[in-house]
Amino acid sequence: MSTIQTPIQHVPAKTAKSIKLVDETQAKTNLLGMTQAQLAEYFKSIGEKPFRATQVIKWIYQHGVTDFEQMTNLSKSLRDKLSSNACVTPPKVIHRQYSDDGTRKWVFEVTGGSLVETVLIPADDSKADGRKTLCISSQVGCALDCSFCSTGKQGFERDLSAAEIIGQLWVANASYMSDDNDNLESVDHSLWENKVTNVVMMGMGEPLLNYKPVVGSMELMLSDHAYGLSKRRVTLSTSGVVPKMYQLAQDIDVALAISLHAPNDELRDELVPINKKYPLDELIAAAKNYVYDVNPRHKKHVTIEYVMLDGVNDSDEHAKQMVALLDGLPSKINLIPFNPFPHAPYDKSSNNRIHAFSNILSEAGFVCTIRQTRGDDIDAACGQLVGQVADRTRRSAAWQQSIKDRNMNSDVEV
Repeated sequence: MSTIQTPIQHVPAKTAKSIKLVDETQAKTNLLGMTQAQLAEYFKSIGEKPFRATQVIKWIYQHGVTDFEQMTNLSKSLRDKLSSNACVTPPKVIHRQYSDDGTRKWVFEVTGGSLVETVLIPADDSKADGRKTLCISSQVGCALDCSFCSTGKQGFERDLSAAEIIGQLWVANASYMSDDNDNLESVDHSLWENKVTNVVMMGMGEPLLNYKPVVGSMELMLSDHAYGLSKRRVTLSTSGVVPKMYQLAQDIDVALAISLHAPNDELRDELVPINKKYPLDELIAAAKNYVYDVNPRHKKHVTIEYVMLDGVNDSDEHAKQMVALLDGLPSKINLIPFNPFPHAPYDKSSNNRIHAFSNILSEAGFVCTIRQTRGDDIDAACGQLVGQVADRTRRSAAWQQSIKDRNMNSDVEV
């Protein structure tokens, strides 16, 4: 687990209109994360017209307002009713770090005291209106235990709620209102602008194992009444939960990424253990269904994510196997240099090896990119996210014991 440093405290300027970030009663209904349909049902349940859902969603996501008293197109009686019975409460930020390359990382404390991490990666051009991609977590820890991922070594505690998922995007946008207000203790909603341009469900956890809150959150990301992001700017990444991939194709139209990392079942069983349940032939069939689904939404391709591990999955033969595996699947391939974490049993492939691997894929007709490592100086790079997890799987303890055993064996050999 990465060491959390004491953050530099920024004292915000006082503003005339501040946003409440804390639910003091802990007994109110949190409206953050409710889809428009869910919010309409809530208003019906309290004797109000369903159209109020659209008004409140716009206040929360387009203007960043969480204080019902500031929602001026609601009647005074409704504002009082909401103040007494509801709240809009994002997860609590307890730490933030800024990388030298502009990457930002937030550590959130969620219900129960566990910690999750979220990363925002700006485009290289650093333009104020340039691309800013937010990597969002969907679970506290991860149950899949991919062998090259630090998050999986923390074990798994629980799914995040919709409020905890969409709240990561809410906070990331709020942080861009001004550096002075970055600690989010007091924010002038008149400064609110939607700054995050792209969202990837690639943080801690497997999104398809927390299906309903994740899909509901993505609905808000796409909604014109909320964030209004393009469906090509919202990406869900999965390690291959095949049944949910078929369901996803029917429920929502977003970009799909697949954490592949191996071109054959024997190696993928080792690197991505869920492959033992859903082997590659089933995974590729589900991916093709997502692209060629009869629904007229015309999904164009899937993105294949492939972490490059020295001497493990990076040979020319592995590249040729990958070409054969992906035949007939419209796909863009993203090669990811391995980002080391403490006691990891792997090394990063050399740059020459990565480029040689890439050349084989490109010559076969695939669009192939090599991901630039960003945020590794603050442990925010791909595969490095960790939190503080009350591990229900006991995987963290097993990982720590394996490290001790490895060190003992090393001492004996010496």
